[in-house]
Amino acid sequence: MSVFFHAAFDAGRLWLWGETARDSAVPLPPPRGRKPRQPRALSSPFDIGAEALDEIAGLMDLAADVNRATLWLPSTAERPVASSPLVEEPPEQPGDVTLRAWETTVLGLETDDIVKLLTECPPDRTFAPGLFAAADLVYWTMALRFAGAIVARGAVLPDLVMNADDSAFARWRPAFLGRDAQALARLAHAMPDAARSVGTIAAAPDTGPAAVLAEFVALMADGLIRREPEALPKPSRATLDDRWLAALTGGDAALKADGYEIREFAQRIGQWRRPVAVTAGSPVRLCFRLEEPLVLTDSGDGKDSGQEDDEDGENARAVVNPTGPWMVRFLLQPHDDPSLLVPAADLCDGGGSELARLTGGKADLKEFLLLSFAQASRLCPPVEASLKRGIPEGFETDATGAVDFLTKYAAGLEQAGFGVLLPSWWTAKGTKTRISARAKVRASKMQGGSGLSLDELVKFDWEVALGDQTLSGQDLMALARLKTPLVRVRGQWVLLDAAEIKEAAARLKRRGEQATVRDLVRMALGGGGDSDIEGIAAEGWIDELLGRLTGREPIDDLPPPKGLEAILRPYQGRGYSWLSFLRRWELGACLADDMGLGKTIQTLALIQHDRETASSKPTVLLVCPTSVVGNWQREAARFTPRLKVMIHHGAARTKTATELSRECRRHDLVVTSYSLLQRDAEALKSVPWTGVVLDEAQNIKNPETRQAKAARAMKSGYRVALTGTPVENNVGDLWSLMEFLNPGFLGTQTAFKRNFFVPIQTRRDGDAINRLKSLTGPFVLRRLKTDKSIIDDLPEKLEMKVFCTLTKEQASLYAAVVEEQLNALEQADGIQRRGMVLATLAKLKQICNHPAQFLGDNTAIDGRSGKLARLTEMLEEVLAVGEKALVFTQFTEMGDMIQRHLQENFGREVIFLHGGVPKAKRDRMVERFQNDGADGADGPPIFLLSLKAGGTGLTLTAANHVFHYDRWWNTAVENQATDRAFRIGQTKQVQVHKFICAGTLEDKIDEMIEAKKSVAEAIVGAGEDWLTELNTSQLRDLLSLSREAVG
Repeated sequence: MSVFFHAAFDAGRLWLWGETARDSAVPLPPPRGRKPRQPRALSSPFDIGAEALDEIAGLMDLAADVNRATLWLPSTAERPVASSPLVEEPPEQPGDVTLRAWETTVLGLETDDIVKLLTECPPDRTFAPGLFAAADLVYWTMALRFAGAIVARGAVLPDLVMNADDSAFARWRPAFLGRDAQALARLAHAMPDAARSVGTIAAAPDTGPAAVLAEFVALMADGLIRREPEALPKPSRATLDDRWLAALTGGDAALKADGYEIREFAQRIGQWRRPVAVTAGSPVRLCFRLEEPLVLTDSGDGKDSGQEDDEDGENARAVVNPTGPWMVRFLLQPHDDPSLLVPAADLCDGGGSELARLTGGKADLKEFLLLSFAQASRLCPPVEASLKRGIPEGFETDATGAVDFLTKYAAGLEQAGFGVLLPSWWTAKGTKTRISARAKVRASKMQGGSGLSLDELVKFDWEVALGDQTLSGQDLMALARLKTPLVRVRGQWVLLDAAEIKEAAARLKRRGEQATVRDLVRMALGGGGDSDIEGIAAEGWIDELLGRLTGREPIDDLPPPKGLEAILRPYQGRGYSWLSFLRRWELGACLADDMGLGKTIQTLALIQHDRETASSKPTVLLVCPTSVVGNWQREAARFTPRLKVMIHHGAARTKTATELSRECRRHDLVVTSYSLLQRDAEALKSVPWTGVVLDEAQNIKNPETRQAKAARAMKSGYRVALTGTPVENNVGDLWSLMEFLNPGFLGTQTAFKRNFFVPIQTRRDGDAINRLKSLTGPFVLRRLKTDKSIIDDLPEKLEMKVFCTLTKEQASLYAAVVEEQLNALEQADGIQRRGMVLATLAKLKQICNHPAQFLGDNTAIDGRSGKLARLTEMLEEVLAVGEKALVFTQFTEMGDMIQRHLQENFGREVIFLHGGVPKAKRDRMVERFQNDGADGADGPPIFLLSLKAGGTGLTLTAANHVFHYDRWWNTAVENQATDRAFRIGQTKQVQVHKFICAGTLEDKIDEMIEAKKSVAEAIVGAGEDWLTELNTSQLRDLLSLSREAVG
């Protein structure tokens, strides 16, 4: 059963309800008695019912009681339109869709429950297998974040809300000015209809999205503020003002007083808030534009040349100190036409007809202007002074006043909703031109890198610059004597700060300071800590190192290691060289190539190169999901057979620190799983690893998990992370990844949240994004299959084998069936024996697929099949990059299980074509998979097909991944199935993944086919019949489990 949780906001509550398929929904009671006088809404056929909703509320620790509500939902003549195909397949002929009222079971959540639910709503929308957040519930999580950002900025004001019965409540309410008003409008425009679907049987909801959202954000802002401070006491004899202030904290917002007193007090609060209300409701806004003085160049004889400064012209002096005034001009700007700027003085002169025309004359613009000036005066004192001089054109100021406006007043005015128009040299992306310091480091040229280390202490001096111009101590003294905070240097305005000049002069006097090269690298990439430090100026090998890190100079291409038995594609050679370069300097590297580009072979090439060139024998720890432990063992044996590989896995593994350390040192590569990394952390920490590699490194994205802490605790010379999704949910994932790769590089977790997470996640701060890219970019290599730099290196079709392990349950069933069937075969011959062999093969293939398929029961699916676990992991990566996949299986019953499992884990529709699907439905499936919906919605991303029904005659080029879940052992049949995607019309590279359970008959038959590739078609042309010709001894060798089979 799949349940989708929805939420709509109305009357101060978030109403939560569940939607499920009709065969899982609560049965509808038959109508009884006389027809009611008042019409009633029909019960929703998708309602999960009171009992299920109450149980789920208990699991989520929600205090709300179950209730009933009327929802107005898009509907056909018979029922609501399901929000997901997992609830009900879309009809072939949808017919007319209208809004209709449906009664359903709901939970009415109040503030605390709303915050609890929305903060725990997972980014992937999956609360648990089969329990998903619908789009409208996810929408309210975005609205809660918006409310939190408003509270964090302090963009709220206290208010008093009066009811008709004179009851009054103290509330915090957002101001919704400036950027907040724009963000509110954008978010309201994105509101799903279901998010405001609560109504009555008599009328559909008629409140617009902006009003509903504003009410929700106000409720959340008030609730969030009350969660923080302790409640102020409410003494009975205190003034009404004091009691109002006390009611703004804690849980009790009620304010009690007699009717006349409370009404008079509410009127006073309303007058106090009126400027904000008028500003928020006005069709225009007041703007302040800072205008530069006219600068004339100096001809050199002390007289003005009469020419305007041409910035780079020959007449321009190095430093120009303008004497003309700066101007802050007052303008009015319509919200509907931001390009129009009308001087505020025109309105005061009795003009403003253009504004009146644009605003339709509906607003009292003069009242707006007076209130706006009054508000702006409190934020910017020069505004108040200028108003005393008559018509408000603006005010003139000197350079000091201009700097005050830029640094003290502009941000506050903008946050209060005023327009602030500043010169481009101030608003341009990146750091303003200012005095900065660079560490000046001299080192010898790199001679092969021998003996050089990032932990080496080097001496450096400080160098001071203004923009790209180096300054001497005399230059600093000259700037200090100007006594002005703004000067024009070679055509650019430069902000001077006396404290910065003093600090820069002090740095110049300090000589011979020391730091490690690692610290200098961090400083060069923007992680220096002090705001005035802008990198380093290096020479010699340190400059060469930084040049290669930042991409200023190319990284030398390394020849492949001699022990690598494969030919690296050009982009793989570059990746291997990049890994080797960072490994040489013991810097952590994240190889984040798209799935199928060969992260495995590039990593094995690195380890093999290390083995061939290191002065002492290296030992590398590789951690991966259990489902791919066998795959790494296979790939190492295939590509780097000289590597001694040890698998640290299973009940018989070495567990004591001393023995494990001794055993690991005898091997080049030790492969283990994430679960054992945390379980055997103490023993694994005792090994002096040369390197630690994490495959599927998104497993450590949460830094608080035991496996993330265990990974960071491993002692090693270098570290590598492999992942196709370096950032899955938010930039917070990067801190955990980088803390493993290069500890301390992004600062503490608290500092990272302050410097990067909050600015980027809440307001998309461009400067923070650029600084984070600068710090992490040199250590993350991310290439997509669509990149022009690699697309020519790829074949049109890339085939790979995916080796999976059996669970203990699978291995036990497998061994039992083999023993039983081999004993029976001893007594059989002829046709009976042939039939028994084929039956045995079918049983073993079913066990490899999933124990439930073999047992034929309706037991749990999750956690019992290594093959299904690996399929889920790989499809998760496919879906994460918005691609589509075909999954082939021979067995209809296995297809049903895969479909149910994937839908319950991903909350996405998985369509299944098998022999029982009628032609009309089959055609509809193909059309939906190939073509996205007319409304812009994506079609089903996964198409599951039985090999016989879907192996021929279909064109499914929307997919660029093909998974063969179980093998037909007939190359022609498998190729025909693959060609559903790999055919004319395919514009992407197709990746074919053939699943094989390691150490089982699937593995051994694949080896036999590979060994006789040239005649494979003849051998397996008749499917599995050729296997019936093997004698019992050969069958025992073929069917018996190998040690590597169990995960």
